[in-house]
Amino acid sequence: MSISDEIIIIANQLANQGKQPSVALVKAKLSQSVPLPKIVGILKSWQHDPSYISLGENTEKEKTVKKSPTIYPELEKIIEKALMPIHEELSEIKILLNKIMSQTKDK
Repeated sequence: MSISDEIIIIANQLANQGKQPSVALVKAKLSQSVPLPKIVGILKSWQHDPSYISLGENTEKEKTVKKSPTIYPELEKIIEKALMPIHEELSEIKILLNKIMSQTKDK
């Protein structure tokens, strides 16, 4: 499970408990240390999905991983690290697009 997945799952679990996910609450529940800007970036783009509270065997992501095991785990880590800024930028773009769309609907 990637750290992004873990943050999203924790945020969904907190929201399911009626709590507003905050950086502090999420950070306290993480299995490893994560820089605050990364948590903030993911929480900005997070949207509540009540059913996404764990990576079970029936999730598509898990099935894909099981079908194609990684031969080079170091390479996978390098690629994941390289793609992280792109993922964060995409999340920011989604937020901006949602804001623009909601402003357009209000007019």
